[in-house]
Amino acid sequence: MSTQRPIGVIGAGNMGSGIAQKIATEGLPVVLVDVDMATVNRGMQRIRTLLNEGVQRRIFTPAQVEQILGRIHPTSELPACKDCELVIEAVFEDLDLKRDLLRKLDVICRPDTRLATNTSSFFVRDVADATRRPDRVLGMHFFYHPAKNRLVELIGGTETSAQTLRWAWTFAEVIGKTPIASADAPGFVVNRYFVPWVNEAIRLLEAGMADIPTIEAAAKEAFHIGMGPFELMNVTGVPIAMHAATTLGEELGPFYAPAPLLVRQGEAERPWSLAGDPDRGKFAAVADRLQAVTFYVAAQMVDEGVCTVEDADIGARVGLRWELGPFQLMNRAGLAAVVKKVESLAALYPQVQVPKLLRGQADLGKPFVFQLVRLRAENGLAEITINRPDALNALNEEVIDQLAHAFDDADRRPDVRTIVLRGAGKAFVAGADVKSFLESLAAKDLDRIYAFTQKGQALFKRIDASAKLVIARLDGLSLGGGTELALCADYIIATERGSLGFPETGIGIYPGLGGTQRAARRVGVGLARYLILSGDTVDAVTALTMGLVDDVVRTEQIGERILQIHKGGKRPAQAEPDLDEWLTQVQELFEGADLERLLKGAVGHADPSVAKAAGKVRHKAPIACRMADRMIREGAERGVEHGLEMELSHLKEIFSTDDAHEGLSALVQGRRPTFQGK
Repeated sequence: MSTQRPIGVIGAGNMGSGIAQKIATEGLPVVLVDVDMATVNRGMQRIRTLLNEGVQRRIFTPAQVEQILGRIHPTSELPACKDCELVIEAVFEDLDLKRDLLRKLDVICRPDTRLATNTSSFFVRDVADATRRPDRVLGMHFFYHPAKNRLVELIGGTETSAQTLRWAWTFAEVIGKTPIASADAPGFVVNRYFVPWVNEAIRLLEAGMADIPTIEAAAKEAFHIGMGPFELMNVTGVPIAMHAATTLGEELGPFYAPAPLLVRQGEAERPWSLAGDPDRGKFAAVADRLQAVTFYVAAQMVDEGVCTVEDADIGARVGLRWELGPFQLMNRAGLAAVVKKVESLAALYPQVQVPKLLRGQADLGKPFVFQLVRLRAENGLAEITINRPDALNALNEEVIDQLAHAFDDADRRPDVRTIVLRGAGKAFVAGADVKSFLESLAAKDLDRIYAFTQKGQALFKRIDASAKLVIARLDGLSLGGGTELALCADYIIATERGSLGFPETGIGIYPGLGGTQRAARRVGVGLARYLILSGDTVDAVTALTMGLVDDVVRTEQIGERILQIHKGGKRPAQAEPDLDEWLTQVQELFEGADLERLLKGAVGHADPSVAKAAGKVRHKAPIACRMADRMIREGAERGVEHGLEMELSHLKEIFSTDDAHEGLSALVQGRRPTFQGK
């Protein structure tokens, strides 16, 4: 997408106003419509209130709030949407109302306008066939609160075109969402297993197996979550849970139908009382039932082709904020044990059977394997996506293995001329998976860290040496290993929300995947020392100025720009870095500054901001800084290959330090590290 036509949102209630707020926050113009201006103004006030809360939390400035509000055009006139690129309906869950609205929009809007329904209850096809453009109608199911929750389910109706779905996927990413794909099926992805999970908690209460505080506590423990099912219903509304279960029951049968107690509570619109002390002796039974329901439904919907295993788990982690998705939980429990849980559930409900997917995987005796890297090739262009959006695409052993397989596959294909590396969600790659490093340290298994780094270095060398044109698509955060991956590309194209950095010396280690070498090759020793020793993260525009990236474009234009480069068939000429005065001073200071004086905070400068950059080094791990500095300088003198060998040869030494353990632990615990130089 590359135009600046507005996005329409119909409905200024909680969902509609939140959707409009998110779109406007990401820089796009919005038309917000409801039946009268009083309703629209209430929606605008909701938006202003949330944005002002963001000011108090220092997420926005007052000026940014006014800019966001200025991008929203509030109106009660539906024809104001006539020139919109996309119109999203977020009105009350009434099928006739939605169909009538889309029928009117079909007449009002331009022929190329796409129409989306935010329904959570109805088939997209039943909404789309009210129009003469069903190929341009899709489902975009946002999650509450849409200004904060990053998940959106994208659903194609019977006639929705592939082009419409691709466009919507790009749009979702442009507005900072994490999209997952769903078939046009009851409950789509997340509600398909989440609503039965809630419903089963009520059935447990009805049956007298446990009281509410016990079910709440057991659910939190079993699923590693912050709120149990009853508290969640209180927050989102008990009638909403009743309505969702009713809809699933009507489409899928009695197992999904709402428990009688849920119907009574929902009709009375009463919240649940959470008071009381949990009975830990009943935790296991509660956990078994809730897990059995979740495992059964998740596996069954994958059997039916509703979604992939990966999207089911991403939905839970991003949309519900569960620590682990259903299939990760199954792996942790062991598939043989999971089958037994589901068999026990089947004994209670005639409709339930062990899904083929689950039975087959258990028979193999192996856990589910998740596709963390996707490869898509079309018209000579291969796009490789690292797909761990909830973990900011952090690199671990599985990601490196799958990335190597995908890259080597694309690199071998004679029809592929260009390979694009990108990350799903709001990050490119936010470094290596620190938790796996800590696990290795706890197990005193430095060989695992060495093997991971050695394998990563070998892959990055292949990327660096490829005869194909390799482009790093940097739309979002890039840290540590992510920046090292990007630096292997021939061409780095970033969006205005891109940023790069090397935080390693601030967590007790050094860049080990080529960062000490390829950064200096790109920007010279002075700026490489600045980036690695200070740990500063630079925005995309600053990175462009120093030559760290090659191009910066608007988020919605990056796909078109990559396609333009691909069609050109060669790497665009790299512009000479044009350092501003501040970067020139930083470069000169770090080019010649003595490291030991930097570590003591003894290097000053007439410009306070330059002095501040130098002063950051004294807060970093001294041993890591000394090693990194030597690698930068020796690599610049003796070549990248020598520097890469140094990164590997000192790896076990740096991870054996107390500083490394302190820095990695502090990062996971969310505190500042205290380095002792040991």
